[in-house]
Amino acid sequence: MYSVNVPVPGRVKALASDLYPSLVGFDTVRETHSCLLKRLGDDPQVARLQQRAHRALEGSPAVEAEITGIDYFEEPPLGSTPVVYLAVESPGLERIHRTLTEAFDPIEGLEGPDYVPHVTLARGGNLEAARRLADREIEPIRWTVTELEFFDGTYRLPVSRVSLPA
Repeated sequence: MYSVNVPVPGRVKALASDLYPSLVGFDTVRETHSCLLKRLGDDPQVARLQQRAHRALEGSPAVEAEITGIDYFEEPPLGSTPVVYLAVESPGLERIHRTLTEAFDPIEGLEGPDYVPHVTLARGGNLEAARRLADREIEPIRWTVTELEFFDGTYRLPVSRVSLPA
C-alpha cells in the first residue's frame, strides 16, 4: 500500500521518544513517526500513483500544523485496539486530504469525513493506559509542512518527496 505522508519535525520525534517508557505495555510501539495524509492503494507502477498525486497536489501551499495533545481511538476501524496517538490540528492538511480524496477513492471509515490527522504512537493493549496517556499535558508543537512524502507501506520507507507549494 502506497500513501502520502506528512514528515514530522525532530521535536515531534523527540516527544514520541520521551513518551516511550509509557508505551512499552502496548502490543506495538511505533519507532518511526509521520502523519498519514492519504492512502493511494497498490499499483505495480508506483510512478503512475505518484503522477496522479502530483497532479492532484498541484497548487497546494505549505500549511501550518500543530501537535495539540495525546489522544486515542478506542475502536479504530482496522487493527488492534486501542490506538494511542499525537493529535494533529491542521485545516490545511485536512484541505489537502480532501483534494487527494477527489483523485483517489477514500477508504470508508478512515478517510474523507472520517479522517483524523494524527501521529500513531502505539496500538493494542490496555485501554486504561491509553486513557492515562490522553490525560497527560504536553507542550504544543507547531511547524510548517513544506513537503510531503510518497510512502511504501510494504517496506515502510519513503519513495520520494514533493515540496509545498506544489
